[in-house]
Amino acid sequence: MSERDVKRIQVLAEVRSGQRTVVSAAAVLELGVRQTFRLLSRYEAGGAGALIHQARGRASNRQLSAGIREYAVELVRTKYADFGPTLATEILLEKHSITIGRETLRRWLMADGLWLSRKQRKTYHQPRLRRERFGELVQIDGSDHRWFEDRGEPCTLLVFIDDATSRLMQLRFVLSESTDSYLTAVHGYVLAFGCPVAFYSDKHVVFRVNKPNAVGGSGMTQLGRALAELNIEIICANSSQAKGRVERVNRTLQDRLVKELRLANICDISAGNVFLPAFMNQFNERFAIPSARPEDLHRPLSIPMEKLTDILCHREQRYVGSQLTLSYDRKRIILERNSLSEGLDGKYVDVYDFPDGRLEVRTKGLLLPYRLFSKDQRVSHTAIVENKRLGHALAVIKAQQDTYITPKVNTNSQKLGYVKRGRNVYGPDYIEPGTPIAEGPCRGEQESVDQEVAMTGTRSSSSATKYPKRSSNSRSNCARVQFARSKSDVRSRLFLTAYSRRITLP
Repeated sequence: MSERDVKRIQVLAEVRSGQRTVVSAAAVLELGVRQTFRLLSRYEAGGAGALIHQARGRASNRQLSAGIREYAVELVRTKYADFGPTLATEILLEKHSITIGRETLRRWLMADGLWLSRKQRKTYHQPRLRRERFGELVQIDGSDHRWFEDRGEPCTLLVFIDDATSRLMQLRFVLSESTDSYLTAVHGYVLAFGCPVAFYSDKHVVFRVNKPNAVGGSGMTQLGRALAELNIEIICANSSQAKGRVERVNRTLQDRLVKELRLANICDISAGNVFLPAFMNQFNERFAIPSARPEDLHRPLSIPMEKLTDILCHREQRYVGSQLTLSYDRKRIILERNSLSEGLDGKYVDVYDFPDGRLEVRTKGLLLPYRLFSKDQRVSHTAIVENKRLGHALAVIKAQQDTYITPKVNTNSQKLGYVKRGRNVYGPDYIEPGTPIAEGPCRGEQESVDQEVAMTGTRSSSSATKYPKRSSNSRSNCARVQFARSKSDVRSRLFLTAYSRRITLP
């Protein structure tokens, strides 16, 4: 019995005992007076059980038949087993003309075990215990965020955190999560702490080759090759939950670090990188914990600084052509002719591309002088850009588009010096300039104007008094001539002006 039914029984019992009127009961139950009388009659006739809705426990009048249910469920089981209820409903209507509600089909599929609710599909990740020693495993990740809020452009924060102690090992603001940025971060890390046993990262293309059957290459990324030379292992997690420590600290930094940068009024990457060491010390004093074992597994560097710089850079081999030229990063490198480069045509040389922008060409460890011819630098058309580098790539494209100047191309008319003139108006009485007028009353006037043009080049004022203006009715057809707009034929223009405005027939 529902709460509404219990309330009705209490109110109608008060009406029967005389404690309440029917009108008052109707107001309390939010029903009409007539409906209240009906309920009171049923209550007096059948007791409290008569107030329960008569359709309770019975099948709905709109219920679909059992045959339709069995047919629809069988279709989903045999043909659309991996379809969700929404898509399966649309397909059943489109291909089989079966009209079923989405939630109705969902209930049928869940009853037959063909669909699991969201709560039933929830997966649980077993927690992983911390590593026991400091430097055994360092989780690394990049967090793209508006670290400077509206005071600066969005950027990426590279985070290195020790798995055993939750100690922040390295923080660095960079434009994007790229190979150069990680090489620079690793350089600072190994100088400060030494070489850890392993780095733990996601499946970003900086850390691993996502095409195991790639035709070219050594099967390792540039960062992977550099870490291998430093004897540091790189391990890629299969899910973000597996490296949850660095993911959680990213969320913490997006709250605490953003507010600290706001209080310090820092709005760019360079100033932010100066601020980060002090923030790291304060953060570690508050949140870092001691490791289960006191040993430090960081190994000291056993190579000189020059060798470390050569390791932590882009290093590739390029083929030298017959003209002592090679291509790298949309650049044409021309080797200077000397005793070292003379015999290099048809061979391979090593190209060292350092994160600070320096570019060196070497053969057997010896430096080769060269000249550089840069091609059009732009983001390649239809280039595949990772989601983590999309913001930086769009910023580069926008800067290139803003500085691009559209070349002006002259048409053939502009090359030949064509100058556009005004439009000529041609009427029914138009006479081509310079055309002689036939014998008639207008012939003498033409000769008179010809003489004036020959003598002065312009019409004298005596012409206006000599030929007084008369009414337009007396003008002949030969006098109605459009004004010639030709700028070259001065004689014809003067003649037509005088002829059309002053000359009339007697």
